[in-house]
Amino acid sequence: MQGFAKFLEEGGTLMYLNLGTSIIALSVIVERLVFFLVKSSVNARAFLENIRKLVMANNVDRAVKLCSATTAPVAQVARASLQRVHRGEIAVAQAIEESLVDVTPLIKRRIQILWSLANIATLIGLLGTVVGLIRAFAAVSAAKPEERSNLLARGISEALNNTAMGLGIAVTCIVAHALLGSMSKRQTADLEAFSLKLENLLAESAHATGGPPHK
Repeated sequence: MQGFAKFLEEGGTLMYLNLGTSIIALSVIVERLVFFLVKSSVNARAFLENIRKLVMANNVDRAVKLCSATTAPVAQVARASLQRVHRGEIAVAQAIEESLVDVTPLIKRRIQILWSLANIATLIGLLGTVVGLIRAFAAVSAAKPEERSNLLARGISEALNNTAMGLGIAVTCIVAHALLGSMSKRQTADLEAFSLKLENLLAESAHATGGPPHK
């Protein structure tokens, strides 16, 4: 920690601005990872199979309770459709479409900001580099000969520290953006596939029983 504090101090004021950027970026990354790995982590195939068993057993209320037990996107879509299952196939299809419109943005939320933060961190680091070099040469030009080497080294250190900080944050954000973007696309595709299978399941159930399942 002392080494990092010295690193920040040598970088000047702009280093702290980039530190704030890194905190925001890490907050977004952690929040999205928790969402994908914990809050929305559901085996869609097994979940759909459980719903199928309950629906075929005419136990829609229990299926709704099963969906309410988790905040996963697939559960939200399933709950919306099951709550309208007694109204017929058209109502179920509308419920699925409406819930997809509501849930899909939650999957993609905040990921794009990481790309913006990468650009911001790079520019702040570049600005800190330029400021450090300006200070270095300004100090050298006005300093005594025996002090010039130390002042030049201090200015170059400030410049390079800002460069390293900015690039480090940018690389982290870009890697996280790629990883989270991939997770978002995969979960969106799984959600769409789940929704289609669920709609077909409820339609087949209605045909098999001669009408919509009872609540």
